[in-house]
Amino acid sequence: MMERTSPLAALKVAHRGHRWVALALCVAAMSTASVLIRLARAPALVQAAWRMLLAAILLAPWGAPRLVSEWRALSRGELAMLCLSGVALALHLAVWIASLSYTTIASSVILVNTNPIYVGLASHYILGERVGRRTVLAIVVALVGSTIVSYGDLRLSDEALLGDALALLGALLMSAYILLGRAVRRKLSTLAYVWPCYGVAGVLLLILCVVGRQPMLGYDSTTFLMLGLLAIVPQVLGHSTLNWALGHVSPVLITLAILGEPIGASILALLILGELPPVTALVGGPLILAGVYLASKEEPVLG
Repeated sequence: MMERTSPLAALKVAHRGHRWVALALCVAAMSTASVLIRLARAPALVQAAWRMLLAAILLAPWGAPRLVSEWRALSRGELAMLCLSGVALALHLAVWIASLSYTTIASSVILVNTNPIYVGLASHYILGERVGRRTVLAIVVALVGSTIVSYGDLRLSDEALLGDALALLGALLMSAYILLGRAVRRKLSTLAYVWPCYGVAGVLLLILCVVGRQPMLGYDSTTFLMLGLLAIVPQVLGHSTLNWALGHVSPVLITLAILGEPIGASILALLILGELPPVTALVGGPLILAGVYLASKEEPVLG
């Protein structure tokens, strides 16, 4: 009987150059998310729910067996953290997708990728880890960049500033997802970690849709195509592969690669939607990305 091959295992190549190709494809996949979200005519919660549920279903043939064989290594506290990671992921997606209804793709994607800075702060104040001068400098530089971006969006409209705030909240929730998953990631393989996180996130988002009376069905075929692509491209091929890469590639190099996501997303927004990034995003964005890079230099390996 032919053994099934995991989508992530297909990217596990020994040659370093191939790993860079895999990482580049991963970032390219994640860059498509914001444009796909704009093209889907469905509420933010519905989009997030479909994205997580479909991703969990797609990875189930490989994730479920891994989890069954590995979950015994986890304590009750670690199982709770695994579930909370899924909750943080669900809320992250809900608020970030909502941000794209109010602000530009460039501003939203730049701000939501500031999570390494918040991870550094939380590591110091919550986990008691030392924060070096580099991290302090990173925070100052990123704050200056964020102020420039937000000031420019405030001049556009109050709604744009709300979108910026939601994107920053999304970054904070992604930081919570990363921190909660740290201890669990040491004991689980990538698939055994991401699959239950996606499942918990999907179920929670589905419940929120039901409570909020936001229908999961009844949308046009283009919207469902975009929802399917959201699950396959940025989630399974993008974020799942990124989780694998954390254990195989330097986290600093990964962060450098991820910094290409706002650039890729902005280019796609221009080509597909005709959306130009605001001047303040072009000025403040590089400062924010520089701060993220500096913060990543002191970020421990998560894989």
